[in-house]
Amino acid sequence: MRRRRRLMFISQVMFLILVLETILIPKVRINTQKPWAFLAVLFIIEIVFLMTALKKNKVGTGLYDIMIFIVGILILWETMVSILDKGNPVLIPSPENVCMTFVTQWRVMLLNVAYSMELLGIGLTVGLVTSVILGIVCGWYPRLKAFAYPIANVMAPIPAVVISPYLVHLMPSFRSASALVVIIGVFWPSLLGTINRIGGMDSQLLDSARMLKLSDGQMMVRVLLPYIIPGVLGGLKVTMTTSMLMLNFAELMGATHGMGYYIQNSITYANYTHAVAGIIMIGLVVTVLNKIISLIQKKLIYW
Repeated sequence: MRRRRRLMFISQVMFLILVLETILIPKVRINTQKPWAFLAVLFIIEIVFLMTALKKNKVGTGLYDIMIFIVGILILWETMVSILDKGNPVLIPSPENVCMTFVTQWRVMLLNVAYSMELLGIGLTVGLVTSVILGIVCGWYPRLKAFAYPIANVMAPIPAVVISPYLVHLMPSFRSASALVVIIGVFWPSLLGTINRIGGMDSQLLDSARMLKLSDGQMMVRVLLPYIIPGVLGGLKVTMTTSMLMLNFAELMGATHGMGYYIQNSITYANYTHAVAGIIMIGLVVTVLNKIISLIQKKLIYW
């Protein structure tokens, strides 16, 4: 308890220092915008932190360490860039300008996020569903396993992005090529994992199921599929994060929308303020998706 109070005190003092230096200390960098957007972001972070910290029984000291780390980075960023004007003014934008980007570019950013989420949803759903179905079938039949497992074992570690030039040539559009990159990137690791989970099933469980004289189809639907689903859902965070990474790479191949395109287009025109804001937006989107997945896991695999 004392440690939490000490960390809370440190985090709040640092937060106050950041707010005061943002408001009171004159900015040396001449293109620094007004700080109201930056202050709004700071108070949103503070409110989320305090609301989470109130859950004393569920929150450890890690939350306070994260808050101290974030505020410390922001103090350093504000001091070195906006106040002391250190670093290249093009490559290293001030935090005020980055936060203002969310105000001036929110429609464009939301459009690109929606585009990316659509491709991510298509790629993740198709890749997972097909890999689980084929993985169950291949894991159940020894001959199919002997054929599919070595291929999946070779293909799973290969990033789908490396074959993206061929996909662009084969597919009718950049959009379909980007979706296929995600599908392939999800399919092979998930197929390999599904086959391994089937192979690692308890033999007593299978023997008990065989005593019921179930057909192969019934065995796969009633026994293997329920056994596999918790593992698939349990690894969904890693799968989603990997898919998001591949999608951002895929959107660099010639897409006209998406967060990867937004960042690359900003860098192309040397607008690093927008590029940094786009990187932060991707981090926020992944955080929200992880939270949603955690809620789904608690509901469906609560044991």
